[in-house]
Amino acid sequence: MSLYHRLFDTVLVRTDPEQAHHAAFRAIRAGRPVAARAVTHLARAGDPVPVEAMGLRFPSALGLAAGFDKDAVGVDALAALGFGHVEVGTVTGEPQPGNPRPRLFRLPDDRAVVNRMGFNNEGAEVVARRLAARAGHRPPPPTDGRRPVLGVNVGKTKVVPDDEAVADYQKSTGLLAPWADYLVVNVSSPNTPGLRDLQAVERLEPLLSAVRRRADEVTAHRAARVPLLVKIAPDLSDDDVRAVGDLAVALGLDGVVATNTTTTRDGLTSPAARVEAAGAGGLSGAPLRARALEVLRLLRAQVGDDLALVSVGGITTVADAQERLDAGAALVQGWTAFVYEGPLWPARVAAGLRPGG
Repeated sequence: MSLYHRLFDTVLVRTDPEQAHHAAFRAIRAGRPVAARAVTHLARAGDPVPVEAMGLRFPSALGLAAGFDKDAVGVDALAALGFGHVEVGTVTGEPQPGNPRPRLFRLPDDRAVVNRMGFNNEGAEVVARRLAARAGHRPPPPTDGRRPVLGVNVGKTKVVPDDEAVADYQKSTGLLAPWADYLVVNVSSPNTPGLRDLQAVERLEPLLSAVRRRADEVTAHRAARVPLLVKIAPDLSDDDVRAVGDLAVALGLDGVVATNTTTTRDGLTSPAARVEAAGAGGLSGAPLRARALEVLRLLRAQVGDDLALVSVGGITTVADAQERLDAGAALVQGWTAFVYEGPLWPARVAAGLRPGG
C-alpha cells in the first residue's frame, strides 16, 4: 500500500470530502511548478505518447474530466501532474452557488463518489476573464504537444427557464470559446433539474446548432474551428445513445464525451445505510466501468471513424484506460480515480498508454 493510500484510508476518509478537495487543490496549485513537476518525474515509467485528435495534438491520451477545476484556477498545475488535457467547468452563463452542503460523498468500498454539486461555479464572465489573463489576452496558439490542451465544459444555469436554455448556452459559448482549445456541451448532469431532458434529439439538435454558430462567430479569426463535443449520460438507453451518435455526425460535431455520472446504484458493495446516507446525485468511479465501456463501443459502432470519442467513467488502472483506447476512444479522462489514487496517478497512467493499440 502506498503512502497516499495509507493517508487516504486512515485520515482523508474522516475529512469532509468537499473540504478535502479544496485543501488538496490548494496544495496542487501552491506546489506548481516545482513540486508538481517533481511528482511527475518520480511517477513516470517513460514518456507519454502524444495523441492527435480533433485537429489538436495532446501531450498524452489521459485528461482530467470536468468537475475538478470548475473555475479554471489550476489548469497548469494540474497539467504538471501529468494530465495531457484539462477540461474545466462545468461553467454556466450566470454564477451560481450550487446545491446545499453536504453535497459530495465517498463510497470507499466501491472506490466511488456521489455528488450533487449542482454546477457551483463563478460564472462564464469571471472564468473567461481568468482564461484571458492566462493566455495573455491572446487566442491560444495551435497545440504542438508541448502544452496541455484546455477543454471548456459549459452547462445550463439552474434558474434559467428551459425555454431560454439555448440563449444561456450561447452566452457561455460566446465568452469562453475564444480561450478554449475545445468546447463541450454538458446536457447530462443529474444535478440540474430538467438538464438531461436536453439529450432528447429533438431538443439537442437546435441547442448544438446554436452553440456551433456562436462558437464560430467569436472565433472567426482562428485558422480552424474550435472543436465541439457533447457529453452524454450512461443512463441513456442504447437506442438513445445511437441516436445521439447519429445526430453528432449529422451536425458535424467533432466528438462525444461518454459518459457523465449515473443515477443508478446497482451492484454496489458499500453498506446500504452508507449509500442511503449519501442520497441523490451522480455516482462516479469504478462502478461505472462496465457501462462506460459499453456506451463507448455502441458509439464507435454507430459513428465509425467520423468522431473523436472521449471515454470517461470507471478508469482506474493503465489497463482500464488502455481498454478504452483499444475499444475506439481517442482520449480518456479520469476524476474519481485521481481522488482515490493520489497525485502520482495521472503521470503513471499517461506514461503507460499506447494510443491506437
